[in-house]
Amino acid sequence: MFLPIRQNFPHRKLIDIPAAVARELQSAEVTAPLSPGARVAIGVGSRGIANIAEIARATVDFFRRVGFRPFLFPAMGSHGAATAAGQASVLAHYGIDESRMGCPVVSSFDVISLGHTESGIEVFAGKDAWASDGIFVINRVKWHTSFDGAIESGVSKMLALGLGKIQGAETCHGHARRLGMDPVIQSVAGRLIGSGKILGGLAILEDAYHDTAQVSALAAHNLIAREKELLALVKSWMGKIPVPALDILMVDEIGKNIAGTGMDLKVVNRGVHGQYNPYPNTTRIERIFIRGLSDLSYGNGVGIGLADVIHDRMLEKIDVNAGRVNARTSGSLAAVRTPLHFSSDRECLDLLCATVGKFNPADITMGWIHNTLELGQLALTENLRDEIAKNPMLEITGPAFEMQFDAAGDMITG
Repeated sequence: MFLPIRQNFPHRKLIDIPAAVARELQSAEVTAPLSPGARVAIGVGSRGIANIAEIARATVDFFRRVGFRPFLFPAMGSHGAATAAGQASVLAHYGIDESRMGCPVVSSFDVISLGHTESGIEVFAGKDAWASDGIFVINRVKWHTSFDGAIESGVSKMLALGLGKIQGAETCHGHARRLGMDPVIQSVAGRLIGSGKILGGLAILEDAYHDTAQVSALAAHNLIAREKELLALVKSWMGKIPVPALDILMVDEIGKNIAGTGMDLKVVNRGVHGQYNPYPNTTRIERIFIRGLSDLSYGNGVGIGLADVIHDRMLEKIDVNAGRVNARTSGSLAAVRTPLHFSSDRECLDLLCATVGKFNPADITMGWIHNTLELGQLALTENLRDEIAKNPMLEITGPAFEMQFDAAGDMITG
């Protein structure tokens, strides 16, 4: 039996996003290095960022209003199957295209080399962006799903990996195996900022409900230092699975729109190379069952290899080439391996229940989430009622319910 649970996180939702964007961009004086009529390249990425089209349009509107000529470009490494058309399609699905943004969207994979950092990392930049008079990027600042550092996902990472397209992403990931990703990001982003071409970036912070909570314009001169402060803040807002341990976690969907690794590994407690429970202050999870792949992942099944079992329906949606490109770029081969898979939810669960070392089914603890971004609503088995009662942020929102299966053995949801 499952209990429907609501996690009552603090609400931090930003009400007037365009006004906040304009206010931040004005106060940060990011246009100071530009001459009237300058062309400004604005980089945007591929994650499932709340209100990203509204934020991008507000940024474009600001630069146009103060007398510049902005254009948008995808700054997303290997995403969109590492093609210019694929990346333009990703942006369009998020509502970012020329008609809705009021400016051109330029997607190209031509890059130039800008030399090497002191640690020997070659620095790349998209040719179209670099030909502009100034580059500005927009990205969400948050913890990265597969490494820890003072800088993780955010504006600096978009500069270091996204601006340089697949060449930049592959190079940074390759050097990160030797140096660590945080130092690589800071080194490459620092070199780019030192060129004078980077105007700054807009950092987006989201609360535990995946609502836009804050936008902060970061001028180039203190971009990295300010981003470190923002990352520390947003980490304190992080939503988590609210019990110390689970035998089985069911995840309805993973995808590149949810996390770079398909699911947030700091929520499900897995390492990018398949390590079980590497994070000591995170829910210990013995088995993971993934039920589906988000349509907005465009066939990229990265993350399936970190599950213990998946449903066959996932295999039908996976684009093997997209996963291959992702694996080559990131070096995280384990994340795209194919785990055990079955044609029904019941078969997947039966296997997992037989492997957790508990012989009475009533003792098996289970959690059920839609994806790792949406943790405000979840379900936990009734045998966790005492743990639920200990947490004042948790609320049981209805009567206990049993999983229902159709004739094919798949769960009846909704």
